[in-house]
Amino acid sequence: MPGLSVSQIALDVSEGRATCEQVVLAALERAAGYDAVQPQAWIARRDQAEVLADARRVDARRAAGERLALAGVPYAVKDNIDVAGMPTTAGCPQFTYVAAQSATVVARLQAAGAVLLGKTNLDQFATGLAGTRSPYGAPACVFNRQYISGGSSSGSAVVVAAGVVPLALGSDTAGSGRVPAAFNGLVGYKPTRGRWSSTGLVPACRSLDCVTSFTTDAADAALVDSVLAAFDDADPYSRQPPGAAPARLGPAFRFGVAGDAQLEFLGDSEARALYEAAPERLARCGGRPVQVDLSPLLQAAQLLYAGPWVAERVVAIEDLLRSQPGALHPVVRSIIQAGSGISGAQAFRGFHRLQEYLRATQHLWERIDVLLLPTVPTIYRLAEVLAEPVGLNANLGIYTNFVNLLDMSAVAIPAGFRANGTGFGVSLIGPAWADPELIALAGRFGATGPRLEAPALDLAARLATVRLAVVGAHLSGMPLNWQLAARNARLVGRTRTAAAYRLYAMAGQSPPKPALVHVGAAGRAIEVEVYELDIASFGTFVAEVPAPLAIGSVDLEDGSAVRGFVAEPRALIGAEDITASGGWRAYIASR
Repeated sequence: MPGLSVSQIALDVSEGRATCEQVVLAALERAAGYDAVQPQAWIARRDQAEVLADARRVDARRAAGERLALAGVPYAVKDNIDVAGMPTTAGCPQFTYVAAQSATVVARLQAAGAVLLGKTNLDQFATGLAGTRSPYGAPACVFNRQYISGGSSSGSAVVVAAGVVPLALGSDTAGSGRVPAAFNGLVGYKPTRGRWSSTGLVPACRSLDCVTSFTTDAADAALVDSVLAAFDDADPYSRQPPGAAPARLGPAFRFGVAGDAQLEFLGDSEARALYEAAPERLARCGGRPVQVDLSPLLQAAQLLYAGPWVAERVVAIEDLLRSQPGALHPVVRSIIQAGSGISGAQAFRGFHRLQEYLRATQHLWERIDVLLLPTVPTIYRLAEVLAEPVGLNANLGIYTNFVNLLDMSAVAIPAGFRANGTGFGVSLIGPAWADPELIALAGRFGATGPRLEAPALDLAARLATVRLAVVGAHLSGMPLNWQLAARNARLVGRTRTAAAYRLYAMAGQSPPKPALVHVGAAGRAIEVEVYELDIASFGTFVAEVPAPLAIGSVDLEDGSAVRGFVAEPRALIGAEDITASGGWRAYIASR
């Protein structure tokens, strides 16, 4: 069987050494196996029979003489990218719709012989760089699951790094296609804006968004780019490349590096040491280092979340934000809501400021041909990001936030591993349309140093688990569901309690919360969701439950009992009996 390389799979299937059906069946088996480790990497998978039927069609096309650039390659897509007939959630259950047609990039992959397995998890509405802002759970670094996977293309990076598929699509506005690549030892390619179509991509900032790829090496990124780089008249942000330009990255080139005073690793000495080895490797590729001033780039980066581009995020989900604000993850909601107050005058001030930074960038490219920077300054544990979800997330974008704003192309490439197993990467950043040369240089960079041996995957068996019924603010899409997601709680199912409960809306709670009370024959069945957590996570969750709520036993309609939210008598002081609604979600909708 072929190995997990896009290029090798396509070659082996094209030359008859393997069938697409064999390759895809093996990928399905790997996906099922990794479900025992990180089921939260996925949001939805296609039915196995449909996947294998697609594989057989590829085999039939090949047998008929078609030459398919990606023959037999199994792949995944981030769940803000449309696939015909599948739900698109963008990490928000209340936003979900079934796509009528596939995104252009998906259609092009299918036409080239690739076979889709499913859709992967992400920070809700692609707003985040840690991978922790999803009601579907928080994927973790494949080498050490105490640490974040990176986001927002969290699941896409995880399924490639875990060896489930050799290719996954992500998206990138502020670094979402590069940060997860760094942490998981992958090549994350972010094309020039408009090089790949964004038709069928749920917007974050539509004027900046790029579809990206995750692969295990640069040659695979180049092959995928050859399939997806095409003008799309249906995408108003699609662009035609300029005429042929002289090569920038030939046998001799200039690469920009920043002085120590402008480089920040936030106390991560291992990351600093790994980055300091990178210029020597790039010099062996024919490069000459040139010290540059990063100030205009870092100042431009501030505009992404302190300028008009936050308002652009509002545009993407304005109706949902107005009608169901509780559907958004609370951190995502707080970020996007801030954009609602940006005036037209503020927007134009931001546009004018960006133009000044673009002019400074033009002068930068007169001095250098490529910029070499860390992809991310450091990495954090899941628990650390849970405790400080905004500040630590912001730190992850120091070297990525400015790239799309300043119309640059970039390739994130592995550059070593920390002692804790987590990956460190560097980025090659160039002007718009430098993509093929950047990818080629990324391949040369990888060949100049010692071969990077990735740490063993963290495949520790799942711990003993506890099932927990939630009835209110912890339901999927509700304001506190993130407390479960950050603990990798798995949604087991939606059901109802036994017909013995009454539900109350407590007074003076922020966010609003219900109280579930067992009353016997005077009660009725109430809708709940049941989650599964490992014992350690359950313990930390219980420790955060505030009075007058508590965790006790809840009887379900099938006769079983699970742990769940119960209430002290004082919870009913001033409370409204909302039992007739049948559940908290229906009650909130009625308001």
